[in-house]
Amino acid sequence: MSPKAGAASSRRPGCIAISLVTEGVYRDEATGSDLFFIILEKSEREYSPSTLFKDYASSPKLVHWESQSTTSQASATGQRYIHHRRSGSNILLFVRQRRLAEWGTAPYTLLGAAEVVSHTGERPIQFVWRVKRAMPADFFREAKVATA
Repeated sequence: MSPKAGAASSRRPGCIAISLVTEGVYRDEATGSDLFFIILEKSEREYSPSTLFKDYASSPKLVHWESQSTTSQASATGQRYIHHRRSGSNILLFVRQRRLAEWGTAPYTLLGAAEVVSHTGERPIQFVWRVKRAMPADFFREAKVATA
């Protein structure tokens, strides 16, 4: 996904405006990085069936994430995710419990770089990612409650 036309001129080089990321993923060609913006707690009221992904933290270092519903394992995007280590591509996970907090839009927490553990399925592909550093204990406890 690329930012909207004309938006780049108002940003510093190497920065993205999170408000421009509307599809949950952002490919930054300059750094060879895929940024995943993951919302753990979703409701049918706020999301369509095609975006009601089953994303959750299964341990302090493992995150189950579903790709966009149009991504297949054979697609260029699917191959980039599956073989990211071999190609030198970076996967960065940004996670929030829910879209809204009591004060407004909820912030994302950068869990950091991740490596693929496993993948299965098609459209969407179900991935398990291992983050290099364990997520904070409080964050993981809240994540478990949000997706229970």
